[in-house]
Amino acid sequence: MIALVTLIYAIKEFTRREGSVTFAVIGAAVGIMALVIFIRRQNRSSDPLIDLSLFKIPLFTTGFITALVGLFAMTGIQYIVTQRLQLVEGFSPLISGVYTLTIPFASVIAAPVTGMLLNRFKVIYIKSAVLFLTAVGLGIYLVQLDSGIAGQVFGLTLFGAGLGGGMTVASHSIMSSAPYEKAGMAASMESVGYEVGGATGIAMIGSLSGLVYTLTMKIPTGLNVPVNVKDSLDEALIVAERLTVSASETLKQAARFAFDQSFSAVIVALIVLLLVASLSMLWIGSRSMKKAEEPRRLG
Repeated sequence: MIALVTLIYAIKEFTRREGSVTFAVIGAAVGIMALVIFIRRQNRSSDPLIDLSLFKIPLFTTGFITALVGLFAMTGIQYIVTQRLQLVEGFSPLISGVYTLTIPFASVIAAPVTGMLLNRFKVIYIKSAVLFLTAVGLGIYLVQLDSGIAGQVFGLTLFGAGLGGGMTVASHSIMSSAPYEKAGMAASMESVGYEVGGATGIAMIGSLSGLVYTLTMKIPTGLNVPVNVKDSLDEALIVAERLTVSASETLKQAARFAFDQSFSAVIVALIVLLLVASLSMLWIGSRSMKKAEEPRRLG
């Protein structure tokens, strides 16, 4: 807990406009030290809270990574998409929520379909495919941002389908690969993967979005406004309400442009993360197949 809290604090402090680099470095140092101490203690304990030896099982490790990356992407996207819908597009919270329902709906449909494929294809390839599908969905959504709602919904649908398939195959891999006597621990570690992925997704995506917004936001020449308009889009919109009509519109346009830049940066970062995870699954799968073939060759 100390490691997670201090590391996330360090990330947010470093990306904040008036954040303290000193505090960020101290937080990161404390977090890394706490993480090292925790891992060393678990490895030395005869009855560890988390048996890290489970990560020596490729099927377990890839399942955990899939769960972690999947929840990271899902919470990050839902966080930033709903913000854009309300602050840029002007949708109400209700309409924004309905708009993003395509993600869980597609996930619910994709989960049993993926389960049917588990006995027909190698699990590692299914993991790679669903992560790739998730990345493709985000790519389509980004391209369709200025082309109408139908294309955006289609992209989010593919994104949700990839997530649903990813959660199904991740759970299957984690539980089927763990030794019988460690099934309870494996289930707990799966839940930890979901929780850590969700928490870090909100923290890191929010921090990245805020950082890019602050760096991109340029206060229009001639406007005498507080510097906190560079902190977030909602701060800029609040300040704009106190300005004249023309000045207000100028500030809003600048702030929304900066937000869209940060939004695009976050989507691209998530696409890269998902593609790297997808390729990693293929690499791990190829290595596992080579190791399995070695005894046959020696025989």
